[in-house]
Amino acid sequence: MLIGYARVSSEGQNLDRQIDALTVAGIDKRNIYKEKVTGTKTNRPELHKMLNELQHGDIIIISELTRLSRSTKDLFKLVEIINGHGANIKSLKENWIDTTTPQGKLLFTIFAGISQFERDLISQRTKEGLVSARARGRKGGRPFKDEKDVALALKMYDSKEYSTAEIATATGVSRTSLYRYIKNRK
Repeated sequence: MLIGYARVSSEGQNLDRQIDALTVAGIDKRNIYKEKVTGTKTNRPELHKMLNELQHGDIIIISELTRLSRSTKDLFKLVEIINGHGANIKSLKENWIDTTTPQGKLLFTIFAGISQFERDLISQRTKEGLVSARARGRKGGRPFKDEKDVALALKMYDSKEYSTAEIATATGVSRTSLYRYIKNRK
């Protein structure tokens, strides 16, 4: 089945241009998911509804990539979800994204590889930076809590008069840290 997805960033904007393009592409208006929410939001109800209702063999058609996603990382994640359902995706404007054809799958795989390469380079530079900082005596990570705060948090916990939320508020020692300190002292 052909499925359309149309999105604009705000209530004041109009979906007509996208809906017209999707219907010209052969999509029944009843099969077009429409929403007015920014693409940077992860909470897009119509997108999630569409993804949840996908079936094997469905083809999602979008007027252009920016309607589906604002970031490369998010785009690749969405295409992975779509492929996981046995469905495909096609963009009317960017004809290189058409996972219904071998050429489209190849191009998308190449772009996904470049994106992964970029993430790996960032990770490598981060690790090299940490090694360099350690060589100069700097340590990463969160600073340790003041021993007095930890001792007070443990004392409050032992008294059984305070909830962990109250202890965290009073001492600045988070619940997670408090439980870790309790576990480590046993």
